[in-house]
Parts: sequence; C-alpha cells; structure tokens
Amino acid sequence: MRNISDTIARLSAFKGHALPHGSSQFSGRLRPIEAFGSNPGNLRCHAYVPANLAERAPLVVVLHGCTQSAGGYDHGSGWSQMADRHGFALLFPEQQRQNNPNLCFNWFSPEDSRRDCGEALSIRQMIKAFEGDYPIDADRVYVTGLSAGGAMASVMLAAYPEVFAGGAIIAGLAYGCAASVPQAFDRMRGHGIPAAHKLAALVRGASRHQGRWPSISVWQGSADATVSPLNADAIVGQWAPLHGVGTRPDFIETVDGHQRRVWRDADGRDVIEAYSIAGMAHGTPLATSGVEGCGSSGAYMLEAGISSTGRICQFWGLTQDSEPCFAGSAARQSSGECRDLTLAPSDIRVSGARFIDVDTVSTMQGTNQNRNIREVIERALRTAGLMR
Repeated sequence: MRNISDTIARLSAFKGHALPHGSSQFSGRLRPIEAFGSNPGNLRCHAYVPANLAERAPLVVVLHGCTQSAGGYDHGSGWSQMADRHGFALLFPEQQRQNNPNLCFNWFSPEDSRRDCGEALSIRQMIKAFEGDYPIDADRVYVTGLSAGGAMASVMLAAYPEVFAGGAIIAGLAYGCAASVPQAFDRMRGHGIPAAHKLAALVRGASRHQGRWPSISVWQGSADATVSPLNADAIVGQWAPLHGVGTRPDFIETVDGHQRRVWRDADGRDVIEAYSIAGMAHGTPLATSGVEGCGSSGAYMLEAGISSTGRICQFWGLTQDSEPCFAGSAARQSSGECRDLTLAPSDIRVSGARFIDVDTVSTMQGTNQNRNIREVIERALRTAGLMR
C-alpha cells in the first residue's frame, strides 16, 4: 500500500484540473431536479428528456468523472444526442465539491458505496423519483460512467442489481476493491486487486438479489496511465462467475480497429463485453465525425474512431439497429460495419473482424490441417452465423 505522503501527492495532482468539460457552460441541455428524496449523499441531479420520449422508454443513468460536471460530461460523451436520436431518457447525478474536492464520486467510501447508504442511495432515489414522473420502463434502466463515475457505476450495479438491466464501466474499477483513499490509488495503479472469486463474493454480498444479473460492458484504453488496464480484467472477473461464464471469452472480434471480447451465458445471451482501445489514454472513447458521430473531444474525452456511447447503446438494444454483427445482419454487412468476412485457412485466428469462436480456434490448432481443414472451416462459419 502507498504511504500517506504518496497519497497526498496524488491528490494534489488532481487539484486545479479545471477541465473545460467541467464548466457550467455546458449545462444548457440538462434540467436540474431539485427534489428527489432525502438525498443522504448530498448530490445534485440533472435530467434530459427528449421531445420524442416514448411510452415505456429506457432510462440511462450517466456518471461523470473526477473534475467534471454532469453537463460537461454530456457535452463530451454525446449522450443527449443519442437520446434525441433514439427516444430514451437520461439522468445525470452530479458530485458537489463539499463532498469531494476533486468532484469524484466517493466509490471507495464504505458510507457511500453500500445499498441504502450515502451517494448510492441518493442515486437510487433519483431513479425512483424519475420513474414516478415519466413513462419509463422499469425493466430497461441502465447505468454508465467514466473513471470514478465508472467505479460508482460498479457500486450501483452491485448494490441495486434488481434495478439495472445493464451497466457500462469506462476506465473504472471493480465493486468493493477499495475502502479508503490510499487503497483507491493502489487499485487504480493495479496493485492489490482482489482475486476474481473474492470480487464476485463482494457483489453477491451487496444485496439479497436472486434474479438475473445486469449485463456488463467494459471499456479501457490500453495506454491508460491513470487506471491500469488490470482493472478492466478485474471487472470482467468479478461478473463472470455471477453470469456463469468462464474466464475465456466466447469470441473475439475487431470493431473499428479495436478489440472486443464477448462472453455468452447458457441461454446464448451476450452478458459481458470488454473493449480494449488500442493506444488510448485515460478517458471516454469517441467518434465525433461522420453521420453517426456524437460528442466532442477534450480533456478525458478522447477521439478514438469508435463511439463508446453509440456502441453501448447498441449493446443494450437502445438503437434501431442493435443486431450485432455476429448474428449475420445482412444490412450491417452491406453497410460495411461487418467487414472481412471471407475466410481462408490462414484467416482463422482469435483477432480481426472474423467472429470466430475461441473453441474453434483451439480445435484447429490441434488438427491435421491437410486432413480436416474443410471441417474446421465449416464449423467456424457455422459458429460465426455465416453458414447453416
């Protein structure tokens, strides 16, 4: 564990980071909600309701990172733009400086990271109040966040799993991995992260939940020097036992130049996905240009050629075109989203946009290619949904 002088130095490094995206100048699209409950965590609340909000619309809870504001994170990530396009509602909890001088959600504080306590309860109250005021589908509530907001999303998913259908954690940390500021910095650097079975036990012990667990989307920059990529693996390891899936993904693909791993449960449902954004530092990955672009790049809002906001919406089924490439969507293949689908023997590998099952690859490695190559290729094509 780091000593106290190291912790103070790290805290000082965060101070004074007045980000453009933390400015109130970006709050114009969001509406403040003043009364939503007892608010034991002393948080602010903002909402965005598009003009085309439908009956029983989905709700997404968005948690900003340290030094940021709700409006600033919305401006950078483009969530309200996506809400306009697809007709879902948004809630933006916002930290106050008297709670945390760096405007971080206190995901590491036992008083704020337990069910029905502190900041976690405040966010739960926001959701309940919003559901009372708008025609929200209670079965389609989701939570996402960046960095400390991502770690707080982990808290919400563990403390209230019955509330959320899914969560997306961007450069965040696993639930319960730290219980103090020094521990939080240690975990951010990848030191002392508990084993997967211990992390899973922490989620099981956070509530009395007996039903289906939320699906999990994990996003991490491979060059992140603030939150070690080891934390992304820890999040996957925490939720894999809960969903009854193994440590190895069911398939690996390349999406917009970045690796995506997917785990499916016994019913064939995609329950965990994990993106590794090649060469990206600490922040939210964006694709701001083009017809489907959204958001605005800036500090910790990083142009990466892939829109985490758009892809998360797709994973949760919030967009009109939510059918994944591996399901064999002809429309998406013709649009160019599913590329390089022509297979040759040398193409069968666990990388690239070829959607090959990991077990298929392992089988091929131990097969006499001269004798069984056609059988292996046909099995790979069937697994990818490209042949019956």
